[in-house]
Amino acid sequence: MSRVLVTGANGFVGRTLCETLTDTGYSVRAAVRGGSPNAASAAELVEVGDINANTNWDRALTGIDTVIHAAARAHILRDAPENADLYAQTNVDGTRTLLAAAERAGVRRFVYVSSIKVNGEATSSKPFTAHDPPNPLDVYGSSKLAAEKIVLDAAAAGKVDAVIVRPPLVYGAGVRANFLRLMQWINKGIPLPLGAVNNARSMVSVWNLCDLISVLAARPSTSTRIFLVSDGCDLSTPKLIQKLADAMGRRAHLLPVPRGVLQFGARLAGKGDEVSRLCNSLQVDITETRGLLGWQPPVSVDEGISRTVRWFLDSR
Repeated sequence: MSRVLVTGANGFVGRTLCETLTDTGYSVRAAVRGGSPNAASAAELVEVGDINANTNWDRALTGIDTVIHAAARAHILRDAPENADLYAQTNVDGTRTLLAAAERAGVRRFVYVSSIKVNGEATSSKPFTAHDPPNPLDVYGSSKLAAEKIVLDAAAAGKVDAVIVRPPLVYGAGVRANFLRLMQWINKGIPLPLGAVNNARSMVSVWNLCDLISVLAARPSTSTRIFLVSDGCDLSTPKLIQKLADAMGRRAHLLPVPRGVLQFGARLAGKGDEVSRLCNSLQVDITETRGLLGWQPPVSVDEGISRTVRWFLDSR
């Protein structure tokens, strides 16, 4: 039985990832900072403390075949400027230290969970591919790109068999931030001034993301090192709201406010970034992921939304 170390195992993605890997037949060791892991599917638990250049990974890596590095300092809207260095400490230095320790421990496979923010914040004429020039626009995206380079350099040197997956917005049971707020607004019947938005957004349910990661953990190396992932069905913001409302048994209250007026008002209210994400398009092309891996998203977007809404309603 292959033994896998999952970092960030008590996070939103990490919990489902531990469950998916266990169900697939892996023996999972969960690496957590400390406290209650909430990763019951893991066969083992190891506390590693803060992830940075000084993290000691030796005990966590003993006997491990594959590392899935899902831990990161997550993107935070309007994060304080003085916190910029924390992204480098966790996402860059932490990845470098873990990768070096994995090489010493004889780990065969390293899967790095990155972000579509490495590509950029929005698309216009065509979806993002893994071959597009990187264009991160904030410190989080830049830190993920720097970590990717460390992983790719190690793979090119033959030190470890490594792959990278770049997800767009991830939703599912346990989701937080903007997606959770959107569900809360819909559930309360709050009118949303997004009816005139005409965009297309790629998303991925946590179940589809974790399924792909489990496939990447098992696959032998290919010439492609970076894989994009999505549900394979892009939605406009009004369509997403309608699907969420339908799953809740609620009416979607969408007001057709012109986009220019909406964005002007958002900037005045200091919410320009949030509204831009709801108005702009961001699409990813998963043709290569499907073709090279023979992979299809196992959970439809409707089923993913239904599962997410059931969790939301049950957790109130």
